[in-house]
Amino acid sequence: MECQDAAVSSLSWALIVGGSAYLVHQTRSHTQYGRYVAAEGLCCPARLGWFLQEVPALLLPLLLLLQPDEPQSSRDRTRRILPLCTFMLHYFHRSFIYSFLTRGRPVPLPIVLYSAIFCSLNGFLQGHHLLHCARFEDSRLTDARTAAGFLLFLVGMTINIHSDHILRGLRRPGETVYRIPYGGMFEFVSGANFFGEIVEWCGYAVAAWTLPAFAFAFFTACSIGPRAYQHHRDYQQRFEDYPRCRKALLPLIL
Repeated sequence: MECQDAAVSSLSWALIVGGSAYLVHQTRSHTQYGRYVAAEGLCCPARLGWFLQEVPALLLPLLLLLQPDEPQSSRDRTRRILPLCTFMLHYFHRSFIYSFLTRGRPVPLPIVLYSAIFCSLNGFLQGHHLLHCARFEDSRLTDARTAAGFLLFLVGMTINIHSDHILRGLRRPGETVYRIPYGGMFEFVSGANFFGEIVEWCGYAVAAWTLPAFAFAFFTACSIGPRAYQHHRDYQQRFEDYPRCRKALLPLIL
């Protein structure tokens, strides 16, 4: 996991430090998002807000991918492009499918702005490093690790998309009520969608095997992992009949 670019290395470590700080912050105060924040002041409709904050993470790598590059062997270029394509696949779904299907609450503009800035920086970081900085070894172990990472990514993305589908099905258009989700990974954890996304980015990190990819996976776990616990506690407080066997984030563990 070499990182030759000083700026890339600095941004990667900033993700790790920032994720750690955010994790500590969430253990001390309630994160203001979604059901936990009042839609006061300037807000964006949920669909537009999700699109605006997620699409930079798709566009920045795409622009980098379309730029002329130094001649490379087809094998080396494939190893650079495939992990980046998985990253872009997630954000294509988030920008053009999830955002137009969501039935969430309006999103405060500051949250949209901060998320868009993060997605822009992270999209550039992942794309620039994979396309211009990363070095890959030729070995069967590397190929096996890459294949395992892609498989883990696809499993996580499937869980994430299926869990979002279950959550959307709990509400009719225009409703803002909360109901207990059942089915899929929700039979094991309250934050099934968060669990799926964390698995997704862990798979991406294994497939890419770069410092920026691992930094992003770590940041994701630190930022959305506590949300699963908050949702778990909220469900238990709202519903007396909430399944006691469910964990918050990790099946049978946490």
